[in-house]
Amino acid sequence: MTTVNRLRPRRSCLAVPGSNPRFLEKAQGLPADQVFLDLEDACAPLAKPEARHTIVKFLNEGDWTGKTRVVRVNDWTTEWTYRDVVTVVEGAGPNLDCIMLPKVQDARQVVALDLLLTQIEKTMGFEVGRIGIEAQIENAQGLNNVNEIAQASPRVETIIFGPADFMASINMKSLVVGEQPPGYPADAYHYILMKILMAARANNLQAIDGPYLQIRNVDGYREVARRAAALGFDGKWVLHPGQVEASNEIFSPSQEDYDHAELILDAYDYCTSEAGGRKGSAMLGDEMIDEASRKMALVVSGKGRAAGMQRTSKFEIPEA
Repeated sequence: MTTVNRLRPRRSCLAVPGSNPRFLEKAQGLPADQVFLDLEDACAPLAKPEARHTIVKFLNEGDWTGKTRVVRVNDWTTEWTYRDVVTVVEGAGPNLDCIMLPKVQDARQVVALDLLLTQIEKTMGFEVGRIGIEAQIENAQGLNNVNEIAQASPRVETIIFGPADFMASINMKSLVVGEQPPGYPADAYHYILMKILMAARANNLQAIDGPYLQIRNVDGYREVARRAAALGFDGKWVLHPGQVEASNEIFSPSQEDYDHAELILDAYDYCTSEAGGRKGSAMLGDEMIDEASRKMALVVSGKGRAAGMQRTSKFEIPEA
C-alpha cells in the first residue's frame, strides 16, 4: 500500500452531475478545492450507464488543476455500484483522487470498496492504494458505526454528513435540508456533527458537512456553514457556483488569525531553542504561549497554508 497525503484542501466540495457535460465543463473553471462528479442522486437511473463514460472522458481530457478529483458512485444496496467503480477507475484511475461511497452503514462496505479498488489497480498496473475513499454517513446505522467506518481502510480520507437522507431516516420534521426543524429550541444537528467530527479526528481524517439545498440563499448557506466551521469541520459541499466563494472564506482562517498562528509557532520555536533559553513557555505580547498554544496554532496555520494564504507579519526576536 502506497503512502498518500490524505489531508487535501476541501473547504469547498462542488457537486457536479456526471450526466451533464455543460456543468462538467463549467466546473473546471470554478475555484472549488474539490469537485465530485456524481453518479448517484444527481443522475437519473437511465442516465447512469452513459454518465460513467462521460465522467471518464472529462477526467482524462479536462483541466482539473488544483482540484481534488472525486467520483461519487452509487451505494452498495443498488445494482450499479460495482460497474460504477470498474468503469471509472479502469478508465480514468490515474486522473482520479478518490471514490465517494454514499449511504455507508458499516465498515464492511468500505472494506468491499477497498478490495475492489485494489483488484482494479493491480489488474491495470496502477499504483496500489493511491485512490482514497470518502465515506458518507446518511442514516442512524451509519452514525452508530461511524468510528468503525473511519477505521475500515487506510484509504479513507473523509467522513461526510449527508443531511437529506439522514433527516428522512430519523423522521425529522423538516423539509428544508440543513435548516433547524420547527419546534426544537436547540441545534438539532449538533450531536450528529460532533459524532462525525470525533470519529474523523480520532483517526486523522477530515470531516465534511453536506449540502444546503436552497442554492440561491447564500446568507442561509453562510449561517449553516459557520456552524460546521465553528465546530472544526474542514469544509462543506457546494451545489451552486454562488456558494463556492462563501465556503472557501468560511473554512479558511481570517488573515489576522493566520498571522497570529504563524507568530505563535515562530515564538514557541524560539523560546524552546538554545538561543531562546530552552523555556517551556514564553510571552508573545501580552499572551503566554506554551505547547498547547503550539498545537492550536498548527491547526490554524495548516488551514491557512493549504488555502495559499501569505503572512503579513514577521516574528521579531525579543530584546533581552
